[in-house]
Order: sequence, then structure tokens, then C-alpha cells
Amino acid sequence: MSEIVVDGDPLPFVEGQTVAAALVAAGRVAWRTTRVGRRPRGVFCGIGVCFDCLVTVDGARGQRACLLPARPGMAVTTREDDDE
Repeated sequence: MSEIVVDGDPLPFVEGQTVAAALVAAGRVAWRTTRVGRRPRGVFCGIGVCFDCLVTVDGARGQRACLLPARPGMAVTTREDDDE
């Protein structure tokens, strides 16, 4: 099983999973909050339309975790407020 690094911690994933699928499989259903109200967000639509699942991957902000295939060693940062 391969691993990505999420917020500094290794997280296993199965080949073919998206970053969002790997997070949900590990029990993480929310990984960012909204600007107003600080409401938790994770996967909502699962097809890249809603932008609720945004993460930073290898320094690139605003990546949709539901569309991004997990790759061994990729660095994912979560819990960024919607400040853009």
C-alpha cells in the first residue's frame, strides 16, 4: 500500500483512489472550514463542482481533492480556511 503525507503524517491509500477518497477511508470527513461560521467542509459533490474539498498539494493551493489522484509521497495540507 502506498502513502501520501497529510499535514505531516503518512496516510495510506489504494492505487486509483483520489486524495479525498484516501482521507475519507482514513476517517477524515472534513478537512477545512468556511470563512463565515467556520463550518467544516470535506467531500460534498465528489465530482469537482462545489469546491468544498480544497486542499494544498505539493505547495499548490486550491486543489480539488475529489478529482486529484493520490500519488505516493505527495504532500497534502488541509484545514486551510477559505480565504481566497
